[in-house]
Amino acid sequence: MSFPKSALFASLSVFALTLATGAAHADEPVPDQPTEVVITGSGYRISKDALMSHVDILTRDQIDQKPAAGLGDLLAYLPGIRSSSFAPGASRPMIRGLDGFRVLVLNNGMGVVDVSALSPDHAVPSSPTEAKRIEVLRGPSALAYGGNAIGGIVNVIDDRIPSQAPAKGYEGTVALQGSSVDQGLQGAFDIKAGKGPWVFTFDAFKHKTSDYSIPVPAETLAFTEAAGEAPDTSTKQHNSFQDMKNVGAGVSYIGDFGFVGLSYKKTDYLYGTAIDSGVSIDLHQTRWDARGAFNLNWAGFNRLDASAGYSDYDHAEIEDGALGTQFLSKGSEFRTALIRDGQGKWSGTVGLSGLKRDFEAIGDEAFVPSTTTKQAGVFSQYRYDDGAWGLEGGARVDDTRLTSAATAYDKDFNTLSASFGGFYRPSDHSFVGLSLTRSERAPSDVELLADGPHAGTSQFIIGDPDFRTEIGYSLELTGHVVIDHDNRFAIDAHVYTSHFDNFIDLRPTGAVDDDLPVFQYVQTDADLYGLEIEANTRLFTLGAQAIALDVSYDYVHGQTSIGPIIRIPPQALTLKLESKGGKWDSYFEVRGVDARKDRLAAFETPTGGYVTANIFTSYKIRPDTSLFAEVRNIGDVEMREATSSTKDAVVDPGRNLRVGLVYNF
Repeated sequence: MSFPKSALFASLSVFALTLATGAAHADEPVPDQPTEVVITGSGYRISKDALMSHVDILTRDQIDQKPAAGLGDLLAYLPGIRSSSFAPGASRPMIRGLDGFRVLVLNNGMGVVDVSALSPDHAVPSSPTEAKRIEVLRGPSALAYGGNAIGGIVNVIDDRIPSQAPAKGYEGTVALQGSSVDQGLQGAFDIKAGKGPWVFTFDAFKHKTSDYSIPVPAETLAFTEAAGEAPDTSTKQHNSFQDMKNVGAGVSYIGDFGFVGLSYKKTDYLYGTAIDSGVSIDLHQTRWDARGAFNLNWAGFNRLDASAGYSDYDHAEIEDGALGTQFLSKGSEFRTALIRDGQGKWSGTVGLSGLKRDFEAIGDEAFVPSTTTKQAGVFSQYRYDDGAWGLEGGARVDDTRLTSAATAYDKDFNTLSASFGGFYRPSDHSFVGLSLTRSERAPSDVELLADGPHAGTSQFIIGDPDFRTEIGYSLELTGHVVIDHDNRFAIDAHVYTSHFDNFIDLRPTGAVDDDLPVFQYVQTDADLYGLEIEANTRLFTLGAQAIALDVSYDYVHGQTSIGPIIRIPPQALTLKLESKGGKWDSYFEVRGVDARKDRLAAFETPTGGYVTANIFTSYKIRPDTSLFAEVRNIGDVEMREATSSTKDAVVDPGRNLRVGLVYNF
């Protein structure tokens, strides 16, 4: 039996065994643990250990001490999550082998209205540093956002529109960090002030790096030979610099009725695409948002949530100092929902949403015509929880209209997404759930109408205006168990399988146009299956320090009727030995990523596996101030990501010393 199949079989066995063990020890005491509450998607509150699909949460404290990185790179160590890893400035999350238009990136539950899904060299115009928390959802938890969340959701939640007044009339954070591998400096500041009813916020962020150092030459020998170039022996990843700044402000009126507020954010971002082609991207976005929550007592609902936003986005590709292709995206969106939350055994939401987006590409390499996308949707989701067991289900219907005056294209897509599942609690500290989801996605303007060269990815891209909607069927088995035998043990496991009809994939045709290889979007059938496991146990105490071990593993397999799914991530195993207590918080982390040398698409090249180690420590100078230091990639090993379309020309950073300070006031 191959290693992946062996790992899958062993993991399923452990999954079943731990569920049975959890049920058998139902009466054993378990220490009280803080309960994380997830509200994204459903609108009503659900504790993280009672969800029927996999959800990850990063809190503000965790984000402040994370490496300065794009959204994809920041999340890449979570099980089932990878980064597109095109360049440090352009790293979009990939969830369970799916990315692009199947992974929805949100800001406070609203679309970011950018062009990051259009191409892997396009960045998400949002810094993780501005987030109060980041939620990553898969499966039925993402249902309320429709087909474009067919792979999952990454929701960056900030506090720019405050829903509560600070207890002492003000609060804020100053976070600073520097890194040796890229001479990087980052600073962030935010403040919330006002005892109510008026509360004001302000935040600012700046991040700047040079080209980063690498342990081996960036371009592989096969790459330079194919290009007919002499090997580059430089110890720098050329064109990998970043220069980003955000400024934002908000105001809320808070009272017994709830709250209502308005916010503004301006982003300016200049970054290199890391491939040695002289292409950099100059990005700008202005965003306005309004949001409110209103307490009520009507027809079983106790809250009305409403949001609206407008975004004006543009970026230009700078080629050897000259202005190249420009991409512009303007859009507005609204979302409103009635919420039944904490009202007996039933929780639920009923809502509607709508958006309009105008997209335009200007220049000789404008490979997508100007388009307008309009979408209107209605959704509902309900959960019945009887304590020992429960049911959850929901549905969403969307009408998406895409028009292009340049090509006389005008078409409506009607989509239906739905889910249903049930769960059972064998004990107070164990949970098992099974859910079935049907998701339907309308093709994007790029997949339908692309026809031209794109310098950022060095491809000539062609779409197909006759595409039908993409339909996915997913089945997921979820389990959470907490057991206490002298030391606490917890395990969280997810096994899933998905089948797609009319799966949209980008494949080479073998032709060459405009001196670039031609890639065309095609529709095929596809199947994916995989698993994600996280386990934690307390090992022992050493003075004031509690020593614990965290283990996580993920595996995904993807196949279409025309071959393997492109850039499927290899399996990965992460071990983290943590020490917490008193003023110190430290960990030593080892991560192994398997090689990907078989089951490749015809044009893909193999990727070697790697094992890397990181060590981190944080010390509280006083209760509100922490100093931290980290050495990443201690062994200075070569790391190339199988999920990256530039893996033969871009290698991850080498050994990096990172130091920082966080002050909360």
